[in-house]
Amino acid sequence: MTTVWRNIPLWQKIVGALILGLITGIVFGESAQALKPIGTLFINLIKMLIVPLVFVTLVTGIIAMEDLKKMRRVGLKTFFIYLATTAIAIAIGLTVGIVLEPGVGVSLEAASTMTVKEAPTLIDTLLNIITKNPFSSFANGNVLQIIFFAIILGISINLSGEKGEPAKKFFNSMSEAMYKMTEIVMEFAPFGVYALMAWVSASYGADVLLSLGKVIFGVYIAAIIHILFTIGGGISFIGKLNPIRFFKGIVTAQTVAFTSTSSSGTLPVTTQNTTKNLGVSKPVASFVLPLGATINMDGTALYQGVCAMFVAQAFGIELGMEEFMVIILTSTLASIGTAGVPGAGLIMLTLVLTSVGLPIEGVAIIAGIDRILDMARTTVNVTGDAMTSLLIAKSENELDEDIYNGHKEYSEEIEELQVQKAV
Repeated sequence: MTTVWRNIPLWQKIVGALILGLITGIVFGESAQALKPIGTLFINLIKMLIVPLVFVTLVTGIIAMEDLKKMRRVGLKTFFIYLATTAIAIAIGLTVGIVLEPGVGVSLEAASTMTVKEAPTLIDTLLNIITKNPFSSFANGNVLQIIFFAIILGISINLSGEKGEPAKKFFNSMSEAMYKMTEIVMEFAPFGVYALMAWVSASYGADVLLSLGKVIFGVYIAAIIHILFTIGGGISFIGKLNPIRFFKGIVTAQTVAFTSTSSSGTLPVTTQNTTKNLGVSKPVASFVLPLGATINMDGTALYQGVCAMFVAQAFGIELGMEEFMVIILTSTLASIGTAGVPGAGLIMLTLVLTSVGLPIEGVAIIAGIDRILDMARTTVNVTGDAMTSLLIAKSENELDEDIYNGHKEYSEEIEELQVQKAV
């Protein structure tokens, strides 16, 4: 039995656990909520990886790019792709909201008020990127500050020349240790996914799903459209690659993102999938993916579009082209400071609603189904991260297309060659 279990691919275990957990929650109802601690344990394990993994892998990625011109070039490409796809995503969300009219016939008058943490302004977000105390940033899990410090440290190590070699070896070694730790934690993934899905299906029964079915349907339709056409189209027409191979290669990361609702928490799996399944060089993956886990919020953007239309329609408020443009701009810029952790989308939704004068009371009822919506938007975020790393690697000639097309398997020797090539 143990041998059979080991021979099953991880993604198949996870997908099977997801389906089984869904069935368990529906059949056993509230009793299935007792499984939540198992899911919480899995989330805690994967959260344990986030700060050290982001820091170590990003420093390693910067170190591998000794050519500062190349690092600047890769950074600008990455930033442009993330912002462009986010703007497209919010437009798709608004369009779906206009067509489906999820708020028509729904009354929010009885919605209870809730306190939502005030979203920081864009200026505050930009100023807070520079940490006053790196150790405090690590303790608080401030990913933006950690990323900034990692970039500066990586550049400084490169500029140190020969004296910086011991530091390079340390971070390269630590990077490998963190990837090995990731593999250990991922062995527990099927059990964690099963417990999380059982809890979600038991907690959000038919009543909630039926009362706000259009909102849920709208967000999921927008997510599918964005994944298939924006992301799939980018891979086909910009990358000149087979999108089917791409989606097959990241199915594990998508499944973990769907159940954990954390793009930062899924980062270890996303990195593993893009390097081992898609052939993206580790230096590119180590630079692009941690950045994407923080600033790439395609899923959150399209979710805000659908939900903004829901609130406007439910309160009988008409939005014009000017309001639509404000929503697109606000969502795109705000995505830079949205942390890739569960529930952060509600904060940004409040900011978007306020920007066009919509009642923030609408956030109260959206919060009731936020977990279900968060599953879709996180999956989109992670898929967009993987696509960007693929396109950047292709443009920098750091994509092993033989691995991507399944003509050969990933190995440590290939990884070493990729790092040497990048250097």
